[in-house]
Amino acid sequence: MKHFILSVFVVVFYSIVVSAQITTPIIKAAFGVDADLRANYFNGFVQSGNDDWFNNGTAGTGNFVIDTTGAAAVVAGYLTDVSPWPKRMAPLYRSMSRPQFTVVNNRLWLDAIFVRDYHGNDSSVFTAGSDKNGMSPADWTGGIQGIPDKNDILDVFMHVRRAGPTTTDSLWMFGGISLDNTTGNRYFDFEMYQTDIYYDRITQKFYGYGPDAGHTAWQFDAAGNITRPGDIIFTGEYQSSTLTNIEARIWVHVSALSITPAQFNWSGQFDGASAGAVYGYASILPKTAGAFYTGLGSANNTWAGPFQLILQDNSIVPNYGRDQFMEFSVNLSKLGLDPVSLLGGDVCGSPFNRLVVKTRASASFTAELKDFVAPIDLFLAPRVNMAAELPVFCGMADTIVSDISVINPHATSVYTWSTIGGNIIYTHPSGTWIQVNQPGTYIVTQRLLAACSPYATDTITILRDSACAVLPARFKSFSGAYNSSDKKTELHWSVYNNALARSFVVEASIDGAAFMETGEVSANNNLPDEAAYSFDYNVPFGVSSYINFRIKMIHDDGSYTYSRVLKINIKQLSKAGITIAPNPVRGKFQMNVNSSADVQAKITFYDMHGRSVLVMNEMLIKGSNVFAVTVGENWQAGVYNAVLKINQETLITRFVVLE
Repeated sequence: MKHFILSVFVVVFYSIVVSAQITTPIIKAAFGVDADLRANYFNGFVQSGNDDWFNNGTAGTGNFVIDTTGAAAVVAGYLTDVSPWPKRMAPLYRSMSRPQFTVVNNRLWLDAIFVRDYHGNDSSVFTAGSDKNGMSPADWTGGIQGIPDKNDILDVFMHVRRAGPTTTDSLWMFGGISLDNTTGNRYFDFEMYQTDIYYDRITQKFYGYGPDAGHTAWQFDAAGNITRPGDIIFTGEYQSSTLTNIEARIWVHVSALSITPAQFNWSGQFDGASAGAVYGYASILPKTAGAFYTGLGSANNTWAGPFQLILQDNSIVPNYGRDQFMEFSVNLSKLGLDPVSLLGGDVCGSPFNRLVVKTRASASFTAELKDFVAPIDLFLAPRVNMAAELPVFCGMADTIVSDISVINPHATSVYTWSTIGGNIIYTHPSGTWIQVNQPGTYIVTQRLLAACSPYATDTITILRDSACAVLPARFKSFSGAYNSSDKKTELHWSVYNNALARSFVVEASIDGAAFMETGEVSANNNLPDEAAYSFDYNVPFGVSSYINFRIKMIHDDGSYTYSRVLKINIKQLSKAGITIAPNPVRGKFQMNVNSSADVQAKITFYDMHGRSVLVMNEMLIKGSNVFAVTVGENWQAGVYNAVLKINQETLITRFVVLE
């Protein structure tokens, strides 16, 4: 069983009139806010020391924030795939260049993202014509259509860091957005959610929004102290190269306006879905005066980064035009809304769960919404998951030793171990694994940094079976994926009690009935008792549909057992997709995930009440990927949704689980 301990806080912004500080290039928390993307380069000159979004080779001690792995290949794909430019029309997502919550040059980097929105015939656009801020996301309508160039989002950036490594250091948020049009007024929103909101491109609707008219409402006690954080929206307006207006609102019940907040003041604006709405976004002002943000537009021919820039017409350019890229910074500590002082959190507190970036038709808060970037995950470091080498001690011998390991270690996390009834005989210096010699319950606690509160825990219980006998080798898992680039199917399987296996015969069938031997893999008895094997199968010319595979395991005594049958789809599909068979499901099912590229994907299974019953994080290869899934004890009979997330794309398939 798993227990997750989450620290949350909320960031808030407020209205302020334009001041000279808005358009002045400046370095804050060692990050350059000058509408330029280059580290070690500030305000038009080489200058060692300042961090930025990317680095174009300028030497210095400054660091780039966004991961640029594969940038050259991405651009090469843009240049070679010239018609009808499908690669240029596709979105692109890159996370922070370091693990979340990493201290770099004495500054704590919480997280960062770079997202390239859909281009050309945009598939993430508000299409109803009546969608606006203040409505529940349940009532928004997305879809595919063209968008005016002044509203067309090209790229989005966000980064959150502290000015130092401790809770007393200021907390800063840096943002950037590029639009196709470079003249006139531009209006945009950075909306931040406490829930795991997501957009489904099949139904063209939003799901996973908050419980209070589609959002999460802030709550206060009688003294005005915040007792629960909620959603916020940060709106900006650029006129030419000047950030002329900035405003923040928080989602509240209208009754909260009668309370005097301890941290800020209400400033008089309240907009919900309609006149007389019970819930809505209320504008706020700080308790103390003083500028808290900066921002400006790019100069002409500003370098657009290693991924270059794709314009609305799908042309590719290396540089921004004047004011095409707009950058801003917000000092959250200046606002008095640092999570430490606000909710008693620690340095690893996360400001929100999801970010949605939108554009509006005019300066009005309730103006028609135009383009959007689908909800983006932030601050989601991997939560600890562990496994035991021997989940059961066989017999009464007291010399049995088992390793228990963290199977998804996070680079900056600290892991501590404890036990109820067991005995830990060794803890590795990294903290990622231990050795035990007694049955019992073992607990690992994860902190994102040593000084932080617990972030997540995992537990495992090792049992003793005094009457057990040695079991024969048996299959643990069997999966496969079709790699369309080299016309090979990659098969992977793992077994328990590997020492008792002699060999593995791979069998294939095109018609699902007659299986033919296609190869044999000898068992390696030097591997651990739980061992993994793989086999590459060259797909014969002319096969264009499905191939069925099974593994015949030959035991050391000459007997044999078969794995289940794996059905691999080798069709040349161009889009991501997910299918489940059989449907309805009883006990076990096979999940086929098609991917248009090698990519990390997240698959979440939700029951009819919207509760997550299983999460799978899988590395997909281009083509068809097949996984076996067992229905857990916590699954009840009914309708389920399998939600596939690849980068910023979300796809859903529905299936039924039987008793």
